[in-house]
Amino acid sequence: MERLDKILSNLGYGTRKQVKEIVKKGYVKVDGVVASDSSIKIDVDKSKLEVGDNTVDYKKNIYIIMNKPDGVVSATYDNYDETVIDILDEEYRAFKPFPVGRLDKDTVGLLFITNDGEINHRLISPKWHIDKVYYAEIDKAVDETDIKAFKDGIVLDDGYKCMPAKLDIVKVDNDGSMVNVTIQEGKFHQVKRMFNAVGKNVVYLKRVKFGPLKLDENLREGSYRELSESELKSVKHILKMN
Repeated sequence: MERLDKILSNLGYGTRKQVKEIVKKGYVKVDGVVASDSSIKIDVDKSKLEVGDNTVDYKKNIYIIMNKPDGVVSATYDNYDETVIDILDEEYRAFKPFPVGRLDKDTVGLLFITNDGEINHRLISPKWHIDKVYYAEIDKAVDETDIKAFKDGIVLDDGYKCMPAKLDIVKVDNDGSMVNVTIQEGKFHQVKRMFNAVGKNVVYLKRVKFGPLKLDENLREGSYRELSESELKSVKHILKMN
């Protein structure tokens, strides 16, 4: 059960005060009956809600997959830079979503955005062992020594020892290396700092997988879409949520 004014406010119909005026003027119907009180609670799964001539399709939570572009910060607000939330249309921003975890400003790729606090908490908690897979281009040759170091747990510049990580070499040539890195944490600049610890630098970084979610190759950088029903089910399944 949700308050009528909260539902309409979340959907972008205005502040609760403005919604109250809309209801007062008789523009809102619940199950075919003109609503007289904006504070009434309705069953969002069963009740039919109309504003004017339009039927409202309400949902409590939104789940978005974005191909984050370079130069955009993973935050809800920033004084200087464009954020991933700024990219979203107003119909999504009205739900007050937030990015799950962070990608560095110059890192691109898969970013999960939602307003579901429980899913956010479980996905970013190391105890749930959620894999995050990155494709990275490195300025030097990566070898078996590096693979072992990642597996054993890289010690970062601040003394923190990372959980074991998987390093797969895709290609090595005179220009450096292409690799895939799988981690289950999300420390600040973690992948870059892990390579710095073995004397190498990341020149390009792209997240391609987060838990069961894979980067949609049809999404150009800066584009996004809602998760499909099967994708959302896969996320909830891995997190043991109904």
